[in-house]
Parts: sequence; structure tokens; C-alpha cells
Amino acid sequence: MTEVSSLTGRLLVATPALADPNFDRAVVLLLDHDDEGSLGVVLNRPTPVGVGDILESWAGLTGEPGVVFQGGPVSLDSALGVAVVPGEAGTPVGEGPLGWRRVHGAIGLVDLEAPPELLAAALGSLRIFAGYAGWGPGQLEDELVEGAWYVVESEPGDVSSPDPEHLWRSVLRRQRNELAMVATYPDDPSLN
Repeated sequence: MTEVSSLTGRLLVATPALADPNFDRAVVLLLDHDDEGSLGVVLNRPTPVGVGDILESWAGLTGEPGVVFQGGPVSLDSALGVAVVPGEAGTPVGEGPLGWRRVHGAIGLVDLEAPPELLAAALGSLRIFAGYAGWGPGQLEDELVEGAWYVVESEPGDVSSPDPEHLWRSVLRRQRNELAMVATYPDDPSLN
């Protein structure tokens, strides 16, 4: 098998051609990508469920909107915490606040079994995701070749966007190439 160049920490932005309704206009933050597969969370799928309804002890640390996000179609009964810890971008892997594991730059995973007080002072932002998006070995690479996803750099603010419903357009609009034009793609091209 050929070596996979890691896309961990990058964003997958669904192209208008992607037909899977689970990922229509999705923005996925890749938390892990290697030759064994890929795992990420959809950043722009808020649910009506408040964080306090399922993880009361973490509710006070999440930003607006204070709801659980649907991280993807896999394991909807599990929760992942993704947090930005300011000033941690240059910290070596394995170092950082107790209960937080750096994924990329200042973005990392939170141990939701840990007491929230351990991280409260260090967190810049926190989002809770139910489920995740997952790909087996080579599956994401095949989807990239098929043109299902644009791969772009993430920014720490993407994790905690206060306007997640518009994140797809915002991420595309900030690109310095032809992708910025895709942000204007209509929701339903047949209405043009």
C-alpha cells in the first residue's frame, strides 16, 4: 500500500457534486487520517439538543450555540469533545492541559470522562459532537479522486463558529482561488 499523506487537521468541504445527504454542504474537520482510515466531525450540523441535556457538567464550557452537533452518521450514541486551547499550537504532542489531546495546532480532543474543572481555565472553545464521520483505508482518497470533497486548511475558529449553518459558504469564501466562487453555488441549481 502506498503511504498516505496525512490530512489530519484539515477541512473537507463537500462539493456540490457530493450526492450523499449526510454530507450535503458539510464541513468536516479531520481528526485522524492515515493508512488505516480517516475520522472527522461535521462542524456545521447543530441539533436541537442542548449540551446540558446529555452532558450537564460540560454545558457551561461550550460556546454558542450551546447544542450538541451531529458529528456524522457513525456511532450517534457516542460523544466527542473538540476544543481549542489558545497558545497550544506549538506544544509537542502529548503535552497540554490534562484531559486534552492535541490533534492539530491548537485543536484537540477532550476526554469527556475527565472532570470539566481540569480544563475550564485552559479552554478557548468547546463543541460536543454526537457521532462522527469515518472512512476505511483508501475510501476517503477514492472520494477525493471522484471530486466529492475540497481539502482546505482549517482555522481554530471553525470549530466554534457562532453561525455554523453558514460555515460551508464562509470556508469557501475565504479561499484565495476559484473555490471562493463555489460559495455562491445555489442551494437548488434547478431554480436558476
